[in-house]
Amino acid sequence: MASPLLPLLVLLLGGCCCSTVHGADAQRYLVVAPSSLKPSETCSGPKVSPSKNGATLPLTHRHGPCSPSISKEKPSLEETLRRDQHRAAYIHAKVSGNGTKEALQQSAVTITTSPGFSLGTAEYVVTVGVGTPAMSQVVSIDTGSDVSWVQCAPCPVRSCYSQKDMLFDPAKSSTYAAFSCGSTQCAQLGGEGNGCLNSQCQYMVRYADNSNTTGTYGSDTLTLTSSDVVKSFQFGCSHRAAGFVGQMDGLMGLGGDAESLVSQTAATYGKAFSYCLPRPSSSAGFLTLGAAGGAAGFARTPMARFRNTPTFYGVFPQAITVAGAQLDVPASVFSGASIVDSGTVITRLPPTAYRALRAAFRKEMKAYPSAAPAGNLLDTCFDFSGFSTITVPKIALTFSRGAVMDLDISGILYGSCLAFTAMGQDGDTGILGNVQQRTFEVLYDVGGGSVGFRPGAC
Repeated sequence: MASPLLPLLVLLLGGCCCSTVHGADAQRYLVVAPSSLKPSETCSGPKVSPSKNGATLPLTHRHGPCSPSISKEKPSLEETLRRDQHRAAYIHAKVSGNGTKEALQQSAVTITTSPGFSLGTAEYVVTVGVGTPAMSQVVSIDTGSDVSWVQCAPCPVRSCYSQKDMLFDPAKSSTYAAFSCGSTQCAQLGGEGNGCLNSQCQYMVRYADNSNTTGTYGSDTLTLTSSDVVKSFQFGCSHRAAGFVGQMDGLMGLGGDAESLVSQTAATYGKAFSYCLPRPSSSAGFLTLGAAGGAAGFARTPMARFRNTPTFYGVFPQAITVAGAQLDVPASVFSGASIVDSGTVITRLPPTAYRALRAAFRKEMKAYPSAAPAGNLLDTCFDFSGFSTITVPKIALTFSRGAVMDLDISGILYGSCLAFTAMGQDGDTGILGNVQQRTFEVLYDVGGGSVGFRPGAC
């Protein structure tokens, strides 16, 4: 085990969160200042390196220093983890009994993003334009949703929540059109259709935390960047919303079903997108549509799709490595896929895999005092008081065909806790949460049937 005091092995790099570890330990440990794990209070401007040949937008954490939202009030750790549990349980229920390899099909515009809090834990937002003339709207991105929506005027008193921008008014857009009740687009909503009102198609979407939105389903022009405009984009015009917290104006669905932005723009962007979620100490990441064909530098793994729940995208985990040593976990434990989700915070592992990870991590971190569990979810927490630097074992996740994610420090620790937990039974569907995805460009090449990971992208 490496001691937390490594003065002869560590060279502190000014301005960086991590120190350099020499020799064999450099392949096994990260040395960081505990203060680097905390969110930054200053917006230093975006630092992004998205793939080429796609449309790219800035992406920020909703409660980060560069957030476009007016409200900077942050939810408590306990509330964030509570909502995360709701979302994870909802996802698990939707794919329950549908997550083994036998039941799965194996299978570029860029926008800067930031994290948010509503819709369970949809933490990252981008700014787009809706209508003609375009009205700026700040929307959460969500790979676990298909129907996009923004709050619209008119909205009865107390039926809409407070948001950053003015409500989108479809009557003031020269390109808005509501779908008729008998239209193909209305029928396509399926279970999210909500009948007919004044001969116009109605929708309703309910989320894991029981927040919900309902209104008219229609189309209008969506402006992603000055040179990337989507004509006749289908979305919900919300006239009633309940249970949402914060200043976001709506949601952009990036799921795999027909209503999502990804599916609607497939002819233009090749049914591919990527994003980079920044660490808390960084200002911005990005969201990109397209660019799958020319994307280089990615570790790729086959994409899993769920026949009965086409919204979700998945990967097949195979192994976990801690401080250079692969955990002794039977292959059968990983017989299910893991959903790659932008909205779930904490990664969910099969119980046997999590117990092995926890034991190995605690052994490597035994120099630091234990702390109380966080939010009844994270049970491996530490007290770093009095330490100017801490030595943390590297964690790597290996997926089918050898794709490896060497996690950033912000993907290992959530605050002062190990950023993993257990869910379900061995062989069940897991979730790769957004904490582990931080600083990676995560490529969803839906058309090509693969998921890619490019480290150090933001």
